[in-house]
Amino acid sequence: MTQVATTTGYDEALDLLAAGPLVVLTGAGLSTDSGIPDYRGPGSVPRQPMTYQEFVSGPEARQRYWARVHTGYGRFGTAEPNDGHRALAAVDPDLLITQNVDGLHERAGSRRLVALHGRIADVVCLGCRETSPREALEERLAELNPGWRDAHADLALRPDGDVAVEETAGFVVADCDGCGGMLKPDVVFFGENVPAPRVQRCYAAVEALGEDGTLLVSGSSLAVMSGLRFAKRAAKQGTPVVVVNRGATRGDDLASYKLEAGCTEFLTDLATVRGA
Repeated sequence: MTQVATTTGYDEALDLLAAGPLVVLTGAGLSTDSGIPDYRGPGSVPRQPMTYQEFVSGPEARQRYWARVHTGYGRFGTAEPNDGHRALAAVDPDLLITQNVDGLHERAGSRRLVALHGRIADVVCLGCRETSPREALEERLAELNPGWRDAHADLALRPDGDVAVEETAGFVVADCDGCGGMLKPDVVFFGENVPAPRVQRCYAAVEALGEDGTLLVSGSSLAVMSGLRFAKRAAKQGTPVVVVNRGATRGDDLASYKLEAGCTEFLTDLATVRGA
């Protein structure tokens, strides 16, 4: 039986997590110390990312999308893992589930990982379904749009790795080299479903925790069901849930401990208590 959620109990939460099976779910709040803004944390500006339905609706939408993400990718793509990412890699939980698409967990050395929403470093063709490296596409976009990034370098980076370029009519979009189809980052857009095998692997890891393990949520407001469902499953089966996030989350009522603490600080302490 889980305890009542509380904003205190930092040391008690670490004691709970010090040993035993562990699954970790991370969100955008973990990458803010790497310079990537989050969606709903303190100081964030609410926005609605482009949906899949809008992306495929016509060439103007794709032009707007690629103009904005190409402008921001130079900064987003060079972000480095922070101490929180490195601490989690050292802890090496039974499974690390990340809602982030920035690839920083992988670069920090995490091994048992599910990138729930995909990775921004990969591109998929919606025609032939071939995947390719984002870097190759970025080189093509830079050749097709010389000086574009420099002309918009003063615009602030947003959580999806894009910037708010208003006039995008002059941007040239690159299509698939193989079939001429539409290229899309290999990430789950709003309006798309997370691939079922990823979801099932995450559910299986959470269910394996039973009452002896713990689910740790770090840096996620659990605002979307793709992550919240795992906290719900854990709480339903009697697995303690620890939530570390600045600001309220949709999982606060499911948590044994809800901590208003920084992810990097807490995860560094977690690595210490687990002897990582």
